[in-house]
Amino acid sequence: MSQQQSKNKITEVNWEKVEQYLKQEIPVISDEPIQYKAFSAGYSNLTYFITIGKWQAVLRRPPFGAIPPKAHDMKREFDVLEKLNRVFPMAPKPYLYCEDSEIMERHFYVMEKKEGVVLDDSLPDAFKNREDTGLLVSHAVVDTLVQLHAVDYEAAGLQNFGYPDGYLSRQVHGWIKRFHNSKTDDIPSVDTLEKWLIDNIPPSPAPTIVHNDFKLNNMMFSSNNPGEVVGVFDWELSTIGDPLTDLASAIAYWTQPDEENSGLTSVTTNPGFLSRKEMLERYAQKSGRDISNIDYYLTFAFYKIAVILQQLYYRWSIGEAPDERFGKLDTGIKNLLNMAAKAQRKELLR
Repeated sequence: MSQQQSKNKITEVNWEKVEQYLKQEIPVISDEPIQYKAFSAGYSNLTYFITIGKWQAVLRRPPFGAIPPKAHDMKREFDVLEKLNRVFPMAPKPYLYCEDSEIMERHFYVMEKKEGVVLDDSLPDAFKNREDTGLLVSHAVVDTLVQLHAVDYEAAGLQNFGYPDGYLSRQVHGWIKRFHNSKTDDIPSVDTLEKWLIDNIPPSPAPTIVHNDFKLNNMMFSSNNPGEVVGVFDWELSTIGDPLTDLASAIAYWTQPDEENSGLTSVTTNPGFLSRKEMLERYAQKSGRDISNIDYYLTFAFYKIAVILQQLYYRWSIGEAPDERFGKLDTGIKNLLNMAAKAQRKELLR
């Protein structure tokens, strides 16, 4: 068995080695044993909450098994956070980066653990009793995105972390390619939608830092204040590019009541949250950016989410992902493509 094959057989972290390394590199850590808990697993980067006595942190590493070349670049993610945290403290502060294969078979980094609550499809009890929770959360999400897009990325030393020229065109062509590489069923409307996306790419505004997966459940709020964001997570796709792609993606995930089943769920369907249109209006007012082409960006955002689900559905269809929930994604994919078509026809924000 080759060294690479041997590595691909590894399915768990050697926490004893990690503990020894952390205690060697971070003097403030106590002599108590390490405790750990997995936050996530699967095809994305893996995240673990670790404690040693009163010291707490989060460890990020690539998934186990074979991964594509250049994918899951922990060094890049560490470097982005190291520079970004100084000017945008809601990005977690990274502590250290390690690529010593004697400690772990894959490179990893350790960062601060933020304290607060993550909102997904339900509200914590402390927020349920406040009539203004929906409004405060809505404002905080928009204002945080505006703050991120206002960061001077050149002054922060992040100018080499992306290629803003032609960014939107590359994104559109790249996601269309991903869809066709994972195609299963014939959906007649897709070809027309894709042609429209290619033929109508608008000029981009001045480039900014782009999170590339900015949405409600990638944020953390103060446990006592639904209007205070304390953390923004999952920076693995961040780059320098078109800020309106970030805005549209966040708005697409901002589900509203009585929508078709898209496979997306969010607490934003509860009373009191701003509508998509109101969210966009606040962003335009706060940022000063022209969002007159937002229907194009929303069309692309819904298409992109459909492609993400399509990739999962494809892996299920070929037996690579046995989770039966993936086998039900075809309905959500078609409904997301319908949402994209509504945005294309400028019907979504009426």
